[in-house]
Amino acid sequence: MATLFVDKIDPQSGTSLEIGSSGDTITIPSGATITNSGTATGFGKVLQAVTSTSSTNISTTSQTFVTTNFSLAITPSTTSSKILLMANTTAQINGSDINLDIYRSTSSSFVSGGKSRGLIGMEPANAMMSVPIIHLDSPNTTSAITYTIYFRNNGGSTSSFLRSDVLSSFTALEIGA
Repeated sequence: MATLFVDKIDPQSGTSLEIGSSGDTITIPSGATITNSGTATGFGKVLQAVTSTSSTNISTTSQTFVTTNFSLAITPSTTSSKILLMANTTAQINGSDINLDIYRSTSSSFVSGGKSRGLIGMEPANAMMSVPIIHLDSPNTTSAITYTIYFRNNGGSTSSFLRSDVLSSFTALEIGA
C-alpha cells in the first residue's frame, strides 16, 4: 500500500472529482475529521420538522374509525422524501381495546396500518395509558399533506383518546434521500 501526501486535490478538467470506483470502500480512520464547507448531497437528512400538540379529549363507542381532529400539515420538498410520523398520545380503554391509525389527505386512505396502529385491551378497565404511534410514509408528492389521527373502539363501551390534563404531541419529519 502506498501513501500519498498532498494538501489539495483538484479535478483535471471540469468540476467533478471522483474518489474510488463503484463497489470500493472509502475508509476514514478513527479520529479523522471531515469538514464540509459546501453542499453535501446523497445523504439522508432531516429537511424539516412539523409538530402539533393537543389536549382535546374525544370519546367514542364507534367501532368504525372516527377523526380526532389531531392533525398536522407538511409539504415535502421532493417526491423522493419520506415522512417519519411520530405521535405520543394517551387513551383510556373501557373494557375492550382501541385502534389508532393515521390518515393521509392526499391518498384518502389510512397510511400507518397493520399492528402498529393497534392497542391491546388492558387491565384494569378504565386505565389511562400512553400510546405511541410511529410510521414512515412515502407520499411521492410535493403537494401539501395533512396527516390526521383516527381511532375506533373495538368494544361496546366508551373509550377516550387524549386527555385534557396531558399535552400529546404529533410530529412529522421530512427525510431527504
